[in-house]
Amino acid sequence: MSEGACVVIGAGPGNGQAIARRFAAAGHPVAVCARDVERLEAMAAELPGARAYAYDVRDPEAPAAVFARVRAELGAPTTLVYNAGEGAFQSLDEADVESLQAAWEVNARGLFLAAKETVADMRDAGGGNLVVIGATASLRGGARTLPFASAKAAQRSLAQSLARKLGPEGVHVSYVVLDGVVDLARTRDAMPDRPDEFFLSPAEIAEAVWFLAQQDRSAWTFELDLRPFGERW
Repeated sequence: MSEGACVVIGAGPGNGQAIARRFAAAGHPVAVCARDVERLEAMAAELPGARAYAYDVRDPEAPAAVFARVRAELGAPTTLVYNAGEGAFQSLDEADVESLQAAWEVNARGLFLAAKETVADMRDAGGGNLVVIGATASLRGGARTLPFASAKAAQRSLAQSLARKLGPEGVHVSYVVLDGVVDLARTRDAMPDRPDEFFLSPAEIAEAVWFLAQQDRSAWTFELDLRPFGERW
Protein backbone atom coordinates (compact mmCIF):
# COMPACT_ATOMS: atom_id res chain seq x y z
CA MET A 1 0.00 0.00 0.00
CA SER A 2 1.23 3.49 -0.82
CA GLU A 3 2.21 5.48 2.26
CA GLY A 4 0.09 8.50 3.11
CA ALA A 5 -2.82 9.71 5.15
CA CYS A 6 -5.93 7.61 5.69
CA VAL A 7 -9.24 9.47 5.50
CA VAL A 8 -12.23 7.85 7.20
CA ILE A 9 -15.51 9.48 6.17
CA GLY A 10 -18.33 8.51 8.49
CA ALA A 11 -16.16 8.04 11.57
CA GLY A 12 -18.93 6.96 13.89
CA PRO A 13 -18.60 5.13 17.21
CA GLY A 14 -18.59 1.68 15.56
CA ASN A 15 -16.94 0.79 12.23
CA GLY A 16 -15.48 4.22 11.57
CA GLN A 17 -13.77 4.55 14.91
CA ALA A 18 -12.42 0.99 14.75
CA ILE A 19 -11.08 1.51 11.22
CA ALA A 20 -9.41 4.78 12.22
CA ARG A 21 -7.84 3.07 15.24
CA ARG A 22 -6.49 0.22 13.08
CA PHE A 23 -4.78 2.52 10.58
CA ALA A 24 -3.46 4.82 13.31
CA ALA A 25 -1.98 1.81 15.13
CA ALA A 26 -0.08 0.97 11.94
CA GLY A 27 1.46 4.44 11.91
CA HIS A 28 -0.71 6.20 9.35
CA PRO A 29 -1.88 9.79 9.86
CA VAL A 30 -5.66 9.50 10.09
CA ALA A 31 -8.37 12.06 9.30
CA VAL A 32 -11.63 11.22 11.07
CA CYS A 33 -14.54 12.92 9.32
CA ALA A 34 -18.20 13.30 10.29
CA ARG A 35 -20.69 16.00 11.22
CA ASP A 36 -20.24 15.89 15.01
CA VAL A 37 -16.85 17.53 15.35
CA GLU A 38 -16.93 17.63 19.16
CA ARG A 39 -17.23 13.83 19.31
CA LEU A 40 -14.60 13.50 16.58
CA GLU A 41 -12.09 15.60 18.50
CA ALA A 42 -12.45 13.31 21.51
CA MET A 43 -11.89 10.33 19.21
CA ALA A 44 -8.86 11.88 17.53
CA ALA A 45 -7.30 12.70 20.90
CA GLU A 46 -7.08 8.96 21.60
CA LEU A 47 -5.38 8.10 18.30
CA PRO A 48 -1.74 8.91 17.51
CA GLY A 49 -1.41 11.17 14.50
CA ALA A 50 -5.16 11.67 14.05
CA ARG A 51 -7.10 14.86 13.40
CA ALA A 52 -10.81 15.60 13.37
CA TYR A 53 -12.63 17.27 10.48
CA ALA A 54 -16.25 18.39 10.30
CA TYR A 55 -17.62 16.83 7.12
CA ASP A 56 -21.21 16.69 5.92
CA VAL A 57 -21.38 14.25 3.00
CA ARG A 58 -24.58 15.90 1.78
CA ASP A 59 -22.73 19.20 1.29
CA PRO A 60 -21.18 19.19 -2.21
CA GLU A 61 -18.71 21.87 -1.13
CA ALA A 62 -17.33 19.86 1.79
CA PRO A 63 -14.89 17.53 -0.01
CA ALA A 64 -12.70 20.24 -1.55
CA ALA A 65 -12.46 22.20 1.69
CA VAL A 66 -11.81 19.22 3.95
CA PHE A 67 -9.31 17.46 1.70
CA ALA A 68 -7.36 20.70 1.30
CA ARG A 69 -6.98 20.84 5.09
CA VAL A 70 -6.03 17.16 5.26
CA ARG A 71 -3.26 17.65 2.70
CA ALA A 72 -1.93 20.66 4.57
CA GLU A 73 -2.07 19.06 8.03
CA LEU A 74 -1.53 15.32 7.46
CA GLY A 75 -0.16 14.98 3.95
CA ALA A 76 -1.72 13.65 0.77
CA PRO A 77 -4.27 10.90 1.39
CA THR A 78 -3.64 7.56 -0.26
CA THR A 79 -6.35 5.62 1.57
CA LEU A 80 -10.01 6.60 1.62
CA VAL A 81 -12.54 4.60 3.63
CA TYR A 82 -16.07 5.69 2.80
CA ASN A 83 -18.16 4.54 5.77
CA ALA A 84 -20.97 7.08 5.46
CA GLY A 85 -24.40 5.55 5.05
CA GLU A 86 -28.00 6.61 5.46
CA GLY A 87 -31.40 5.58 4.21
CA ALA A 88 -34.97 5.26 5.37
CA PHE A 89 -36.48 1.81 5.75
CA GLN A 90 -39.70 2.58 3.93
CA SER A 91 -41.97 0.96 1.37
CA LEU A 92 -43.23 2.60 -1.79
CA ASP A 93 -46.29 3.84 0.12
CA GLU A 94 -44.19 5.36 2.90
CA ALA A 95 -41.27 6.77 0.92
CA ASP A 96 -41.21 10.22 -0.63
CA VAL A 97 -38.87 12.08 -2.93
CA GLU A 98 -37.03 13.61 0.02
CA SER A 99 -36.16 10.27 1.65
CA LEU A 100 -35.05 8.83 -1.68
CA GLN A 101 -32.93 11.89 -2.43
CA ALA A 102 -31.33 11.93 1.03
CA ALA A 103 -30.29 8.28 0.77
CA TRP A 104 -28.83 8.80 -2.70
CA GLU A 105 -26.91 11.93 -1.67
CA VAL A 106 -25.21 10.18 1.24
CA ASN A 107 -24.49 6.79 -0.26
CA ALA A 108 -23.83 7.51 -3.94
CA ARG A 109 -23.20 11.21 -4.55
CA GLY A 110 -21.09 11.52 -1.40
CA LEU A 111 -18.86 8.65 -2.50
CA PHE A 112 -18.56 10.13 -5.99
CA LEU A 113 -17.46 13.53 -4.69
CA ALA A 114 -14.97 12.07 -2.20
CA ALA A 115 -13.44 9.85 -4.87
CA LYS A 116 -13.17 12.76 -7.30
CA GLU A 117 -11.37 14.80 -4.67
CA THR A 118 -8.81 12.20 -3.61
CA VAL A 119 -8.00 10.22 -6.75
CA ALA A 120 -5.38 12.73 -7.93
CA ASP A 121 -3.42 12.18 -4.71
CA MET A 122 -3.47 8.43 -5.23
CA ARG A 123 -2.36 8.80 -8.85
CA ASP A 124 0.49 11.06 -7.81
CA ALA A 125 1.55 8.50 -5.20
CA GLY A 126 1.49 5.70 -7.73
CA GLY A 127 -1.37 3.87 -6.04
CA GLY A 128 -3.78 3.81 -3.16
CA ASN A 129 -6.87 2.27 -1.65
CA LEU A 130 -10.53 3.23 -1.73
CA VAL A 131 -12.64 1.01 0.54
CA VAL A 132 -16.42 1.45 0.56
CA ILE A 133 -18.48 0.07 3.45
CA GLY A 134 -21.71 -1.27 1.99
CA ALA A 135 -24.65 -3.39 3.06
CA THR A 136 -26.69 -6.40 2.05
CA ALA A 137 -29.25 -3.96 0.68
CA SER A 138 -26.85 -3.22 -2.18
CA LEU A 139 -27.54 -6.73 -3.46
CA ARG A 140 -31.25 -7.10 -2.79
CA GLY A 141 -34.16 -4.79 -2.15
CA GLY A 142 -36.82 -5.53 0.43
CA ALA A 143 -40.40 -4.35 0.51
CA ARG A 144 -39.52 -1.80 3.19
CA THR A 145 -35.99 -0.82 2.16
CA LEU A 146 -36.79 1.16 -0.97
CA PRO A 147 -34.75 4.35 -0.28
CA PHE A 148 -31.88 2.56 1.45
CA ALA A 149 -31.56 -0.39 -0.94
CA SER A 150 -31.79 1.68 -4.10
CA ALA A 151 -29.07 4.05 -2.83
CA LYS A 152 -26.80 1.23 -1.68
CA ALA A 153 -27.21 -0.52 -5.04
CA ALA A 154 -26.17 2.72 -6.75
CA GLN A 155 -23.19 2.95 -4.40
CA ARG A 156 -22.05 -0.59 -5.22
CA SER A 157 -22.39 0.04 -8.96
CA LEU A 158 -20.41 3.25 -8.61
CA ALA A 159 -17.68 1.38 -6.74
CA GLN A 160 -17.53 -1.17 -9.57
CA SER A 161 -17.10 1.61 -12.13
CA LEU A 162 -14.36 3.16 -10.01
CA ALA A 163 -12.61 -0.19 -9.71
CA ARG A 164 -12.65 -0.76 -13.46
CA LYS A 165 -11.29 2.72 -14.15
CA LEU A 166 -8.76 3.06 -11.35
CA GLY A 167 -7.48 -0.49 -11.03
CA PRO A 168 -5.17 -0.24 -14.04
CA GLU A 169 -3.76 2.94 -12.47
CA GLY A 170 -2.81 1.14 -9.25
CA VAL A 171 -5.75 2.25 -7.14
CA HIS A 172 -7.45 -0.66 -5.40
CA VAL A 173 -11.20 -0.08 -5.03
CA SER A 174 -13.07 -2.55 -2.83
CA TYR A 175 -16.61 -2.91 -1.52
CA VAL A 176 -17.39 -4.47 1.87
CA VAL A 177 -20.88 -5.95 2.23
CA LEU A 178 -21.90 -5.93 5.89
CA ASP A 179 -24.47 -8.70 6.08
CA GLY A 180 -25.48 -8.37 9.70
CA VAL A 181 -26.02 -6.07 12.68
CA VAL A 182 -23.00 -4.12 13.93
CA ASP A 183 -22.27 -4.40 17.64
CA LEU A 184 -23.13 -0.96 19.03
CA ALA A 185 -24.72 0.23 22.26
CA ARG A 186 -27.91 1.15 20.43
CA THR A 187 -28.16 -2.17 18.58
CA ARG A 188 -27.57 -4.05 21.83
CA ASP A 189 -30.33 -2.02 23.48
CA ALA A 190 -32.67 -2.75 20.59
CA MET A 191 -31.86 -6.49 20.60
CA PRO A 192 -31.16 -7.37 24.24
CA ASP A 193 -31.91 -11.08 23.76
CA ARG A 194 -29.38 -11.66 20.97
CA PRO A 195 -26.16 -13.54 21.83
CA ASP A 196 -22.75 -11.94 21.37
CA GLU A 197 -22.00 -13.98 18.25
CA PHE A 198 -25.07 -12.53 16.51
CA PHE A 199 -23.37 -9.16 16.06
CA LEU A 200 -20.63 -7.96 13.72
CA SER A 201 -17.61 -6.77 15.68
CA PRO A 202 -16.37 -3.29 14.63
CA ALA A 203 -12.80 -4.33 15.41
CA GLU A 204 -13.06 -7.34 13.10
CA ILE A 205 -14.61 -5.20 10.36
CA ALA A 206 -11.59 -2.92 10.74
CA GLU A 207 -9.25 -5.90 10.39
CA ALA A 208 -10.99 -6.86 7.14
CA VAL A 209 -10.58 -3.31 5.80
CA TRP A 210 -6.90 -3.36 6.76
CA PHE A 211 -6.51 -6.72 4.98
CA LEU A 212 -7.98 -5.26 1.79
CA ALA A 213 -5.58 -2.32 1.96
CA GLN A 214 -2.60 -4.72 2.17
CA GLN A 215 -3.45 -6.96 -0.76
CA ASP A 216 -0.98 -7.45 -3.55
CA ARG A 217 -2.10 -6.04 -6.87
CA SER A 218 -1.87 -9.48 -8.48
CA ALA A 219 -4.80 -10.72 -6.35
CA TRP A 220 -7.06 -7.84 -5.39
CA THR A 221 -10.52 -8.37 -3.91
CA PHE A 222 -13.33 -6.18 -5.15
CA GLU A 223 -16.21 -7.43 -3.00
CA LEU A 224 -15.91 -8.91 0.47
CA ASP A 225 -18.90 -10.20 2.46
CA LEU A 226 -18.78 -10.07 6.25
CA ARG A 227 -21.51 -11.90 8.14
CA PRO A 228 -22.10 -13.63 11.46
CA PHE A 229 -24.33 -16.67 11.60
CA GLY A 230 -27.61 -14.87 12.19
CA GLU A 231 -28.22 -13.05 8.90
CA ARG A 232 -30.14 -14.53 5.95
CA TRP A 233 -28.22 -14.69 2.69
